[in-house]
Amino acid sequence: QVQLVESGGGLVQAGGSLRLSCAASGVTLGSYHMGWFRQAPGKEREFVAAISRSGSTTYYADSVKGRFTIDRDNAKNMVFLQVNSLKPEGTAIYYCAASVSITTVRGSPRARAQYDYWGQGTQVTVSS
Repeated sequence: QVQLVESGGGLVQAGGSLRLSCAASGVTLGSYHMGWFRQAPGKEREFVAAISRSGSTTYYADSVKGRFTIDRDNAKNMVFLQVNSLKPEGTAIYYCAASVSITTVRGSPRARAQYDYWGQGTQVTVSS
């Protein structure tokens, strides 16, 4: 059974940084395309970033491009999201997700419905 556990969230001032982690168990993480999504209060869950199985290809939402970086360590079964220059609108629960079907030539890394497994999320709160 696949389990994803996020950590690293917290309260940070605008302009600050955090490094979010996603630890996987019950699975070889290198077999999955991975993504990060976030959900702000009263809003739908939205795509933030994604990374291919090898880590060679990454994808970002326009709103975070240049400020967030996704990477992975398959040997440690972990995925990370470095979030820099945080803005108050970045306040949300951040979720990591794993996809069986997405590849670099098939599927949409930005599509929430194409992810099969989700963690419970980690709260990020950005104060102004």
